[in-house]
Amino acid sequence: MLLIPAIDLLDGKVVRLKKGIMENATEYGHDPRDAALMFAELGAKRIHIVDLNGARTGENQNYKMIEEIAAKSNVEIEVGGGIRDMRRLDDFINMGVNYTILGTVAVKKPEFVKEAMLKYPGKIVLGIDAKNGKAATEGWYEASSEDVINVINRYKGFDCESVIFTDIEKDGMLGGLNIGMIRSLADVSPFPIIASGGVASLDDLKSLKQLNHKNIKGCVIGKAIYEGYINLDEAFRVL
Repeated sequence: MLLIPAIDLLDGKVVRLKKGIMENATEYGHDPRDAALMFAELGAKRIHIVDLNGARTGENQNYKMIEEIAAKSNVEIEVGGGIRDMRRLDDFINMGVNYTILGTVAVKKPEFVKEAMLKYPGKIVLGIDAKNGKAATEGWYEASSEDVINVINRYKGFDCESVIFTDIEKDGMLGGLNIGMIRSLADVSPFPIIASGGVASLDDLKSLKQLNHKNIKGCVIGKAIYEGYINLDEAFRVL
């Protein structure tokens, strides 16, 4: 499975949130470019980058920073946050981003997402965030009435690289993955699942791996790295 270190950007700084609430952001004193290089040197094959400003407002305020990371990195980059039209999607692909994560638009603008999958087959990742079992949008500030699997199934038959599934109640809380929900979703999803939200220890990663589920592709990890709960060298050996 892929272990994917996360870099969440807010006003150009590396932060982590609790349950997606920006007022609960914890800032870490890492230059995002240095963090990306460090993750690559430790063995990451892919890095997860989220423009939190973009996720909330639709404006990609961290575009230049992401461009620098993509230019200097020799690993795969996936980027999400505020990608809501083809022009911006084109910009990210053209700068060398390998995968673009479409979240809010996956719920609100399905025709755009389908168009994106047709234009960039295998390069679109669905970012599905769940709050009480329902898909959330606008940087997690809005809850929809749609079940997560219904949103995913909307794209069945299209060339989607994977689905990053985040349990908002778990994210940034260091309380462990929602293993049951991840497994249940992987059982029925037409696309591979990447777990996200709540990783606190190597035991969480081991539990995910022990599922030995052919449709679980990897795991995004953030706060546990920055706060020293997980040693990345050891984590890469586990997965």
